[in-house]
Amino acid sequence: MRITFLFVFSFFCVLSFGQTIDSMYMVKHYDKSEHFIKMRDGVELYTIVYNPKDKSTKYPFLMNRTCYNASRYEHYKTFGQPSDPLVREGYILVYQDVRGRYMSGGLFDNMTPNIPGNNRNNRKDIDESSDTYDTIEWLLENIENNNGRVGQFGISYPGFYTAAALPDAHPALRASSPQAPISDFFFDDFHHMGAYLQSYTPAFAVFGYQKDSLTKTPWYMPQMMRIYGEKVADGYDHNLALGPLKNITEKYHHDNFFWNQIVEHPNYDEFWQKRSILPHLKNINHAVMTVGGWYDAEDLYGPLNIYKTIEKTCPKANNTIVMGPWTHGGWARERGQQTVNHIYYGDSISTYYQEKIEAPFFKYNLKDGPVPLIPEAHMFDTGIKEWKSFAQWPPADIPPVDLFFAEKGKLYVNQETDKEARFEYTSDPDFPVPYRSTTEGLTFTPRMFITDDQRHASRRPDVITFKTEVLEEDLTIAGEIIADLIVSMTGTDADFIVKLIDVYPQEHEDYEHNPENIKMGGYQQLVRHETFRGRFRNSFEFPEPFQPGVPTEVSVPLQDILHTFKKGHRVMIQIHSTWFPYIDRNPQKYVDNIFEADEEDFIKSTITVHGSSSVKTGYTNGKQHKKNRVIRP
Repeated sequence: MRITFLFVFSFFCVLSFGQTIDSMYMVKHYDKSEHFIKMRDGVELYTIVYNPKDKSTKYPFLMNRTCYNASRYEHYKTFGQPSDPLVREGYILVYQDVRGRYMSGGLFDNMTPNIPGNNRNNRKDIDESSDTYDTIEWLLENIENNNGRVGQFGISYPGFYTAAALPDAHPALRASSPQAPISDFFFDDFHHMGAYLQSYTPAFAVFGYQKDSLTKTPWYMPQMMRIYGEKVADGYDHNLALGPLKNITEKYHHDNFFWNQIVEHPNYDEFWQKRSILPHLKNINHAVMTVGGWYDAEDLYGPLNIYKTIEKTCPKANNTIVMGPWTHGGWARERGQQTVNHIYYGDSISTYYQEKIEAPFFKYNLKDGPVPLIPEAHMFDTGIKEWKSFAQWPPADIPPVDLFFAEKGKLYVNQETDKEARFEYTSDPDFPVPYRSTTEGLTFTPRMFITDDQRHASRRPDVITFKTEVLEEDLTIAGEIIADLIVSMTGTDADFIVKLIDVYPQEHEDYEHNPENIKMGGYQQLVRHETFRGRFRNSFEFPEPFQPGVPTEVSVPLQDILHTFKKGHRVMIQIHSTWFPYIDRNPQKYVDNIFEADEEDFIKSTITVHGSSSVKTGYTNGKQHKKNRVIRP
């Protein structure tokens, strides 16, 4: 298990998305210093600063606040953060351990709640915004040759720290780029629409133990090895053998404070609500560029909703969004050919982003560089595999598409069907639908399934599948998608996984980069998906059981998309109620807390989807369908 162990160590401790700038370049062009910066409550945060040796001009700061070990950057390494063009352009680079992590003092809290008005009112309370504010204040006063401007960026959890600095921001903070940012742990990372991501089980070792001293090495490895110390050839069988989630508590995470918080708060109560950054994104007056990947299995909700929230609350803000054909953080590394699993999207896409979008954004806002040719929304169409620019997102000029289910597995576009039809399947949590078409070992936050071939699922009796006739012309779907389902069941609870799929023509050529056994003819490419825990259909805070046999409305938000289904392809929708072990198993018998469910609570349930159900894209001339929304409590 050494390979797996080293992978996990690398991912968490470095969060390295690639490195091409070598340490020799950094030594030649930058001076390094290390500091312990005192916050308003006296806690000191460990900070590394790289200042350009060339003193002929003044430089802005470019800061990355991280929970993934700032000391990893101390040996003149950047690990692709920031990108090569930014390093070569010349900035004062700042890396800081957030409170309670590695060499910084204090206690760590996941998604530290924001305190509104904290910086304006000279309070001594602390949050991520205040720690960022105090850090900027110290840097401006103590680091020579700065031009008085600061930019901040971060990917994943550091993306949250970037977003968390937006409320009550320091006046010197002039440009922020939250990238793959977490916005709300009930909808990002550890949960998806209330369902627990069982694939995230190992992550609790990283985020659920406090260190007892300042350290440059991960202190949580003994707990991590509780899971990764086991030899696991088949992650599906391994997780199924674990049984209910309460067994994970007993076997792995009984002493983990974050796991215990999740177990104690299975619903979207005050504990989770106050950790969301979205309600605090107000009065933002500097440039924000949010970046995400269409194929991010961890943090898709975050970038989309951070952008949309700022658009709503700060309509005059310089607010832009970039979404490309990447998995989590993929834009920070260049692999030449941009592929996601079996699907090829083009060459040097990450380099294009770094040179033509990211670098001009920071240069304009921090160095008075040329006005960047960056649109409001720069979005990659994952069907025709081209960048598209829009004056607003979602775009007003792409018409909505409504998909309706019909007998014999037919799917109709903008044409209603028999509302009396019934589509039935039996969901068995003891035999859940696998999320992959291939066998995987024990993985953390799986990514390759995100464009996986869905033919394995189409052949299962517990998956209902609908597809259109062969398209006679291109069909573009843009913006938010929602599945408005009418369901009934023999049980009292259920999950609903809804998948939008692009079915390739039988004669489609194979891609050169794929193994010989991967055939693109008839490939059923997963394009967009989401899981929704049915108990939360009316409120994430106050769940409720289903009444057996009673038709009930469940709205499943599938997040946003820009995908053109090309002429000769088909559109497919799949619906099922398990997707394992990416998502945990719903017992299908309503229990107050699934994290404490017993083995006997897991039951088969026959689930009926009624013909009045549909999948809709919701924007016409910039206005939403009535039910096209991200459901919030």
